[in-house]
Amino acid sequence: MFPEILVRAPVGLLPVLLFLGFLLWIDSYKLVTLRDTLLVIAGGALVAAIAYLINSDLVTRSGMAFYDYARFGAPVIEECLKGLIVVLLFRTHRIGFLVDAAIFGFAVGAGFAFAENLFYLTTEDHRHLAVWVVRGFGTAIMHGSATAIFAIFAQVLTERNMRINPLLYLPGLLVAVALHSLFNHFPLHPIMMTLAVMLLAPPLLAYVFKRSADKIHDWLELDFDADALLLEQLNSRVFAQTRVGQFLHDLRSAFEGPVVVDMLCYLRLHTELAMRAKGALLMREEGFEVAVGERTRAKFAELAYLERSIGKTGMLAMRPFLRIERKALWQMHVIDRK
Repeated sequence: MFPEILVRAPVGLLPVLLFLGFLLWIDSYKLVTLRDTLLVIAGGALVAAIAYLINSDLVTRSGMAFYDYARFGAPVIEECLKGLIVVLLFRTHRIGFLVDAAIFGFAVGAGFAFAENLFYLTTEDHRHLAVWVVRGFGTAIMHGSATAIFAIFAQVLTERNMRINPLLYLPGLLVAVALHSLFNHFPLHPIMMTLAVMLLAPPLLAYVFKRSADKIHDWLELDFDADALLLEQLNSRVFAQTRVGQFLHDLRSAFEGPVVVDMLCYLRLHTELAMRAKGALLMREEGFEVAVGERTRAKFAELAYLERSIGKTGMLAMRPFLRIERKALWQMHVIDRK
């Protein structure tokens, strides 16, 4: 049996990880770190174990035939569980564009498929090499692609919203469940379904990467100029006559003087760090990696201190001029996580 596992294991386990590695390699901005990728893969493996327990219990309780449940029940449970990790990444501002949405989504599915195939390696029903060709190149890539599609839909529908309506996640979830269920129905021969997955997934994700790279470039250039203009106003002698200056002056009636001073310091520091993040991404686009120095880390510590000093009400009052959206919070993680 051991020699058989040496053949089956690479076929079942490596394709999805190699595909994920390819996605990380073609990401010119290096938006996703290896550490974050490994954590997400581990999360995908964890939900695979949870899904196994839930599916086993539901099959027993419902009395459904295994293959009927695999077609209709399992896709719902598994895509919902995988989707929870993607939602957590959105809620913690780890996703800002289609590229990192696709990579993180695929990584969740890769971890799920890796754990699932690792389990099936030990069973008697999955010994034939053809089964492992389907599981490794078909089922595993399907798991990654379905969750990547869910993440892409979620990013498109929620990218302009700080407060995300849970219903906005539903379209992507329905598509992921439908694709998963379609694959499990095997309308074509399993080998043909595997070929279809291998032929469709790469060009689809390549298109997403190309479109996202163009959007990132445009956003970086436009927002960099806007941040530079705001910083120039903050440092100018006529700052009091600008819209931001007048706004902060009006806030003196609602907040104590020291808090308003902290607001001004926070606004300047936030803008400097935003420009630093965009500059780092523009350098990555050209193939250069920018190290984060102690001064930058100290600025993040100061930013956190000022945020506590200002308080939640003050931060809400500043939101129009901080232009806080998910992309803005995400870009801070670009340099804060280094």
